Amino acid sequence: MSTSFRRARPSEAQAISELALRSKAHWGYDEAFLDACREDLTWTAEGLESQHVVVAESGGELAGFFALDGHGASGELTDLFVDPRWIGTGLGGELISLALEHARDRGHATLGIDADPNAASFYERFGARLVSQSMSRSIPGRTLPRLEIVL
Repeated sequence: MSTSFRRARPSEAQAISELALRSKAHWGYDEAFLDACREDLTWTAEGLESQHVVVAESGGELAGFFALDGHGASGELTDLFVDPRWIGTGLGGELISLALEHARDRGHATLGIDADPNAASFYERFGARLVSQSMSRSIPGRTLPRLEIVL
């Protein structure tokens, strides 16, 4: 089945939010953890309009997405999620490759990522290096690997 990529539509905020939570749940987190992350993973129509969000569609369904933020030399990959049905199909690699291309097109020289610890090795395969730790916005006391990709 072919995959296509396009900018997210404001009307897709709920579907994108639900996809992000399903993807996060893939790592085996319990319901309390997911509830704590819910607000941070919830998109609004306004958020989709103000950020650079690209979705992947396969067979007419949302299969994944990424979001870029930042201006000038420093960009941020704020989100990259793949629906669990498409994990292991190569879609994540397609999404990160496209995100890197879009980051370069936006003039970013580096791309920062506060990665889920389970996903750090995925980003490292695409050139990310650990530069520090960041505090989670969702879980008090939890740290996340702070990664950077030099574009």
